[in-house]
Amino acid sequence: MTQEPKPESLTPQPAQRSGLIAIVGRPNVGKSTLLNALVGQKVSITSDKAQTTRHRITGVRTVDEAQFVFVDTPGFQTKHNAALNRTLNRTVHGVLADVDLVLFVVEAGRFGLDDAKVLGLLPEDKPVVLIANKLDAVHRRAELAPWLKGMQERRNFAEFVPLSAKKEADVTRLFKILKPYLPEQGWFYDGEALTDRSEKFLASEIIREKLFRLTGDELPYTSTVVIDKWEEEGELRRISASIVVERDAHKGMIIGQGGERLKRIGSESRQELEHLMDGRVFLELWVKVRSGWADTEEHLRSYGYE
Repeated sequence: MTQEPKPESLTPQPAQRSGLIAIVGRPNVGKSTLLNALVGQKVSITSDKAQTTRHRITGVRTVDEAQFVFVDTPGFQTKHNAALNRTLNRTVHGVLADVDLVLFVVEAGRFGLDDAKVLGLLPEDKPVVLIANKLDAVHRRAELAPWLKGMQERRNFAEFVPLSAKKEADVTRLFKILKPYLPEQGWFYDGEALTDRSEKFLASEIIREKLFRLTGDELPYTSTVVIDKWEEEGELRRISASIVVERDAHKGMIIGQGGERLKRIGSESRQELEHLMDGRVFLELWVKVRSGWADTEEHLRSYGYE
């Protein structure tokens, strides 16, 4: 006698899981690249310039019954004590107090003084997963064994995950490793959500990314982008934004000869915004000088820094 299959409604469903996961590390270890790969879409800007990420940026990815809420943080600043750096470090500390799990990102095979300073600031009461990123840059994998042994002596890491954030298979594997660390609880966001940040915020970040990428090391990191006007007409967005710098010389660097560099920053930003927002964008860019903005708490608050 064969048994009747159970009705689908009576089949036990896995309990929902959801948790906050901080991504921390010194500047330029690939935190934002990893976040974008985990979310499956660009939500955090990247460049070779330190200090690219300045805000707490949340990326969300729901896989089956588990919702991973990743929080990308600024790299811990250990070299300068300007108001901007103090604000960034407060952001990192605030994130660490709230999360269920910490991803400590380092470059595979490397561990310097700045990495050690970040590790020393991580809470003892949270599980920490060691992410050895940029594995594709390691030519001799055998050299990782003694490096890993040294890392394990520094802290009892919950997991060790060597990976390349640019490889989809590595990212998929990371989800499986992290899932058991998420508490059994309801999701924080809708299952389709990718970030908690607004289009307006993402627009300012994309402009800042193009600014950094197209000025290279010429421009100091003390520059920011402020959205002055945002209007929507159907699928068209009219955006006016100011690039804020500290000196007249910086303004000249951004504008470039005959205004060519500013035009390119605007053109590349507009193209990416149109792709992101799936609609037409009219973008106006201005460059303004605000001396000392990065070392003034009042200016920082007015420009949206927490």
